[in-house]
Amino acid sequence: MRRPWVITTVGAALGAAAGWFYWYQWGCTNGCAITGNPMNSTLYGALLGGLLFNSFKKPAGQGARG
Repeated sequence: MRRPWVITTVGAALGAAAGWFYWYQWGCTNGCAITGNPMNSTLYGALLGGLLFNSFKKPAGQGARG
């Protein structure tokens, strides 16, 4: 029952790491709303990672045979 939360949390953590890494490698220094600040880039990556991994959940009511 807790597995969907674990999957979403792992996705958010990986997305946050990817967002920070993107800022570190290619982020701009002025005028960029998302990549100009490491906090914005990290939070945006966490949001997208959580949403992406959340889409891998099975719909409710489907078992192994579903």
